[in-house]
Amino acid sequence: MTFADREDAGRRLADLLDYLRGQPAVVLGLPRGGVPVAAQVATRLGAPLDVIIVRKVGVPFQPELAMGAVGEDDAVVTSRDVVAMAGVTDQELASLQAREREEIAARAARYRAVRPRLDLAGKIAVVVDDGIATGATARAACQIARAHGAAQVVLAVPVAPPGWQERIGSGADEFACVLEPPSFFAIGQFYEDFSQTSEDEVIACLRATGSASATGPAGSARAGPAADADRGQRPGTDPEVEPMAGTTRLAGNLTVPAGQPGIVIFAHGSGSSRHSPRNRYVAATLADAGLGTLLFDLLTPAEEVDRANVFDIGLLAGRLSEVTAWLRTQGRPERIGYFGASTGAAAALQAAAEPGADIAAVVSRGGRPDLAAEWLAAVTAPTLLIVGGDDDVVLDLNQSALAELRCDSELAVVPGATHLFEEPGTLEAAAALARDWFLRYLGRSAR
Repeated sequence: MTFADREDAGRRLADLLDYLRGQPAVVLGLPRGGVPVAAQVATRLGAPLDVIIVRKVGVPFQPELAMGAVGEDDAVVTSRDVVAMAGVTDQELASLQAREREEIAARAARYRAVRPRLDLAGKIAVVVDDGIATGATARAACQIARAHGAAQVVLAVPVAPPGWQERIGSGADEFACVLEPPSFFAIGQFYEDFSQTSEDEVIACLRATGSASATGPAGSARAGPAADADRGQRPGTDPEVEPMAGTTRLAGNLTVPAGQPGIVIFAHGSGSSRHSPRNRYVAATLADAGLGTLLFDLLTPAEEVDRANVFDIGLLAGRLSEVTAWLRTQGRPERIGYFGASTGAAAALQAAAEPGADIAAVVSRGGRPDLAAEWLAAVTAPTLLIVGGDDDVVLDLNQSALAELRCDSELAVVPGATHLFEEPGTLEAAAALARDWFLRYLGRSAR
């Protein structure tokens, strides 16, 4: 058993933690890889998301092997057996710890500007990472959570080696893990996509996931604009909708700013969902510009089990067309745009090419237009293809697709970006390009 990516791992982990729904919990992701996992857990539990900034202290000649960890508030965990095995002196260890503390300070400055630290006093701290190897960083994170007054600490990870709870010891009160494989060499072996999580992705998760619990101190529900602000929602946001694709009911999130000139529907890529931090970052950028956004799951949970459905462009394009028709029955603006990522871009282009689709604009980010090759010449909506400058194969595919398009179309290359736009500033650049394209064709913001 493997996870498609960190989002998939987070959804599966959330299933084990459903018992915490409605409890005074705060979900704490370990940057960077643990944050996309934690974002899925926070969404499922309806709990606020925060980070605990911890840095592994690696063996000098094998940095992936942790001999300890340091964290905020001078938390220190040291694996003395690993230090002895590596022959690292106390002076060398102190120097390495000091270097990691500098990185912690830099990250804290970035993350706390987006999400001020949440109060853990009397709360259930759910510490989440993308997996455990030695357990040093997780132990440090649990230590920090308890020092900040957490009444209970739950350590939750998608994958860990047998006996991992003993490595944490009394640092956590409860443990949750999806996989404990007997043959464990590295966390990444249990992920199909274990690419590095970017700083932009961490910040996107913090912005997209609510910053405060939906219940007051006594557990009573709060309503109104103040509660919306606490959950990280903008006024005019309908946080949960159920778009209909024919007779199939799907899950979605709809944002409709006042006086919006149009709505952009997102089509996510394979292995992703409406909770994709990258798509949510783009959606937040569009909403800030006064555009409406609809993020929805193209497949039901039962359909996602069959991986063939994830790459069935005809099925995904049909779902997109049907949800577009549903949106128009809700009295929404006539001007609708599509934003597609990876395989979702192929679905967006095919849906836009359907006779009578009447789509105002299409944007593809790191898309695979080649998967909709036979439909490209029929696309009439103005189309922007955004590709990373270092995403060589996909760049070639998009250059070929541009030659096939007969509509108003452009290719925008983001220098230094790879396929997932993980590099600093690249996702922001892609979001700005998408925003400007949609404002150009869907109408200027009333703000």
